[in-house]
Parts: sequence; structure tokens; C-alpha cells
Amino acid sequence: QVQLVESGGGLVQPGGSLRLSCAASGSIFSRNVMGWYRRAPGKQRELVATITSEYNRNYADSVKGRFAIFRDNAKNTVYLQMNSLKPEDTAVYFCNLGWRGPNDYWGQGTQVTVSS
Repeated sequence: QVQLVESGGGLVQPGGSLRLSCAASGSIFSRNVMGWYRRAPGKQRELVATITSEYNRNYADSVKGRFAIFRDNAKNTVYLQMNSLKPEDTAVYFCNLGWRGPNDYWGQGTQVTVSS
């Protein structure tokens, strides 16, 4: 059983910063991909950023240069540093962990609200 526990969401003013964390526990294959997705009100869930266990990163165009994803393999934890936040970044952010085969796990989501 794999569990993902997210933390770090909240309310921030435009231009501000937040850091999200997601800790995974359970039986986890060492070669995996961890990432963050988000779902804004009235929209479908979209990819924000992913990082492999070999530290290969991928970002959505909308967050390049503002967000940074990194991970601690020893702790099975992934982080999302979000800078220069915009109102359009407001969404529920979900942590994801997956590896080869039907292994795809999601966190419960954490709300990020960017508003003055």
C-alpha cells in the first residue's frame, strides 16, 4: 500500500511564494517518477512538473522559470517550489507517484489560492 501525504498549500498574494511537499510511504519501486498536477476551478487536471528518480525534470510551459521541482530519494519526498505566483495558479495541487506497470498513486490534494 502506497500513501502520499501533501502539505504546504495556502493563501498567498500575487508575486509571492509557496513550497509544497509530498511524502510517499509504502512499497515503492526505486525507479519512479514523482510529480505535481493541478486542477483549477472549472478546468481539467493538468501537469505542472515531474521529476524522475534520476532527476530528469519536465515542466508545463505556464510554470517554466517560476516553479522548481526537486526530490529527496532517501525520504521518498518531492517538493514544488513556487515563485512569482499568479492568480491563474490558483488550483488544487495533487502529488503523483508512478512506475512501470499499473502503479499510479495520488495524494489527496492541497489548495493553493493566489489572491490579494
